Amino acid sequence: MKRDEFAKRRRQLMREMGRDAIAILPAAQVKRRNGTNEFAYRQDSDFYFLTGFPESSAVAVLIPHREQGEYVLFGQERDPTRELWDGPRAGQTGAVDQYGADDGFPIGDIDDILPGLLESRSRVYYTMGLNLEFDQRVMSWVNGLRAQSRHGLHTPQEFVALDHLLHDMRLYKSRPEITAMRRSAEIAVSAHLRAMRMARPGVMEYEVAAEIVHEFQRQQADIAYQPIVGGGANACVLHYRDNTQMLRDGDLLLIDAGCEHDYYASDITRTFPVGGRFSGPQRALYEVVLEAQLAAIKACVAGHHWNDPHDAAVRAITRGLIDLGFLKGKLPKLVREGAYRPWFMHRTGHWIGMDVHDVGDYKVGDAWRVLEPGMVMTVEPGLYVPPNDKSAPKSFRGIGIRIEDDVAVTRASPDVLTGALVKEPDAIERYLAEAA
Repeated sequence: MKRDEFAKRRRQLMREMGRDAIAILPAAQVKRRNGTNEFAYRQDSDFYFLTGFPESSAVAVLIPHREQGEYVLFGQERDPTRELWDGPRAGQTGAVDQYGADDGFPIGDIDDILPGLLESRSRVYYTMGLNLEFDQRVMSWVNGLRAQSRHGLHTPQEFVALDHLLHDMRLYKSRPEITAMRRSAEIAVSAHLRAMRMARPGVMEYEVAAEIVHEFQRQQADIAYQPIVGGGANACVLHYRDNTQMLRDGDLLLIDAGCEHDYYASDITRTFPVGGRFSGPQRALYEVVLEAQLAAIKACVAGHHWNDPHDAAVRAITRGLIDLGFLKGKLPKLVREGAYRPWFMHRTGHWIGMDVHDVGDYKVGDAWRVLEPGMVMTVEPGLYVPPNDKSAPKSFRGIGIRIEDDVAVTRASPDVLTGALVKEPDAIERYLAEAA
């Protein structure tokens, strides 16, 4: 993402904040895995969205209409000894020259400098509850100023939730963001195709997962979430993560895996036969899910509401369950009563962007949000029939199927970012035959 993109976002946020405000954003903290080992560092999405700054121990401050500069970045100082161990730091010069800050200050000086930035402002935009230690520091700065108000010092009078403004901004993806998400989708598609080529009877689920992760990292991406690789009845566990079972001929394999590239996620699910061909019941159930997904994707256009794709999927799923003998009765009544829920128990999608389950409200007031260009969502209906489900026809027990794509909303037709990955049953069988 180019530096100008981050500057554009900061300007937009400051316009919405208004002249008499200040925004404070701390970077993500380093997380310890065990002992002295740390998890790989990943910057906080809100912080990165506005700064593009990848380092920990940093605080970004936005001060609209400040004459000396509106964007201040506190960060670690250059330290040759620590950089020998941990890698290079931008330092205060880099904060300005590389990351577009108007001023760069050492993080160790924040207690001396930030109260002075606060004292001329009436509203503080800040997200409470994510970093309790930093919450206390912010409150101590404000309370220290308020204690001096009797001396005529101007002090902040209002705290405003920063995430309310910022997350609405993040919901609408710019062209560079859509480009980044399209690249993330391309990498994920190639990983799924690689997994399909090597998944066969006798292979372990974790071996398939390893192929996926290998392909991600080969293309400078990382996992956006822990891959789900569920063979047979494991596909009926929605968040199955053990990935320890051997694949068997005749089973379906459900793979839910997406990557993160340049801080933007993809999220794809495909289900295919381990032995290369669907059985009759497998194909019948798969076609119900596919019909539901295609109906839902068709509803992902500007002017529709957030819930319209889910409603379309529910109608198709319920109709299919009637046809296959799971349900009896009239379609409208069964939909209204939620008769499909024992086998389709989740929503049809979610927002996606910098986070897999991305930020943004699904309702505005009491109404479902109207879809607008720039929004990106997943579409992922599924059917899951546990092996011990005696309410289901016997031939379908133990089958789990989900089909998921990432879809960008446009004014014309849906833009399926992950559409290059095969999902028609005949196309899947042809691909598996060619890969054998």
